[in-house]
Amino acid sequence: MKDMNFFQRGISRTLLLILVIILAFGTGLFTEDIIQKYYQRVGASSGLDFSLLEEVFQKIEAGFVAPEKLDKTKLIYGAASGMVESLNDPYTVFFDPEETEKFEEDISGFFEGVGIQIGIKEEQLQVIAPLEGTPSQKAGVRAGDKILKVDGASIAGMPIEEVISLIRGPKNTTVTLTISRQDWEEPKDLKIIRDTIKVPTLKWELKETQDGKKVAYFTLFYFSDIIYKDFKEAVYEILNSGAEGIILDLRNNPGGVLSQVEEIAGWFLKEGDVILTEQIRGHEQKHKSKGPSKFVSYPLVVLINQGSASASEILVASLRDNRQVPIIGETSFGKGCVQRLIDLKDGSSIKMTTSKWFTPSGEGIEGKGLKPDIEVNLTPEDYQKGSDPQLEQAMEIITSKL
Repeated sequence: MKDMNFFQRGISRTLLLILVIILAFGTGLFTEDIIQKYYQRVGASSGLDFSLLEEVFQKIEAGFVAPEKLDKTKLIYGAASGMVESLNDPYTVFFDPEETEKFEEDISGFFEGVGIQIGIKEEQLQVIAPLEGTPSQKAGVRAGDKILKVDGASIAGMPIEEVISLIRGPKNTTVTLTISRQDWEEPKDLKIIRDTIKVPTLKWELKETQDGKKVAYFTLFYFSDIIYKDFKEAVYEILNSGAEGIILDLRNNPGGVLSQVEEIAGWFLKEGDVILTEQIRGHEQKHKSKGPSKFVSYPLVVLINQGSASASEILVASLRDNRQVPIIGETSFGKGCVQRLIDLKDGSSIKMTTSKWFTPSGEGIEGKGLKPDIEVNLTPEDYQKGSDPQLEQAMEIITSKL
């Protein structure tokens, strides 16, 4: 998640100072005397001896066998990345300026690549969800697929940001993903042609029950930082469509921006209903609905699967706990922590886990996900036939509520 309202709050003062000082090494802004005084002051306040960073840098600069190959900027970013990696948190990542720009493109919903969200689950890299209409979805990638190789090279033990950089690439180039799937006997190679990805935010259509009543089938693909604008346009169309109930489809929605899902939740919840409880270093903050509550009286059913993650799980849990909305499908991904993107002065950034979140009822979902009230699986045969028993079940449930 990227929470634009809290960029600067999550970073510790000490870590920021470390990054500032090592960046200064690369530009030659500090004399040795100033550096020593700085380390003495900061080290004394934190109980740590940061002069080790200076010593390592000086030893490399003075003694490395190929001084012409030394890239001071890479050394600096390597030190910063190493600090972040030592946290052993798959969601906390240091981005150099180029990587920061790519990440912000992803959040905006416009970039070049194959269009998949990936994450670590049970210590394995797997697909959270292929995004709607993208090359990865068209090539047959599914939520839950495990990625073993990229272009024939194993990615075992590789940091997730490196895997992402291997998968991404210019439009009209090809990448081959070696994938294992639960119902396959052995891994398979999927060749995917990269393209310009314009991530769709949502779509909706009217469906009719057997007795002629109208139901709005509303799919939210990804909580990008522009989805709420599209959402407001769609909801007024729904309000004027004659729909008497809503099926909210969050399958393969990998999450996105926290503030956007909070705005959307306000349309389905009463003002003051708790959307989530955020736990930040022992302190709890309740995020509550601010309305406008236009869909509170509408019968509602929600669809999820293992590609429903993060912000989409927040929305599902808030509807379940506040309104007892029926949930249909498969157990969701299980991402119960919040990341914030913290800008650094040179254009680099840290995407850092700064809090955990809990459902309104107090449940933590990290690693276990949200279980549906009615479990309906999509089989390989369903995919081949283009049938959707999960949606069919949702239509049955919503019809009974009209």
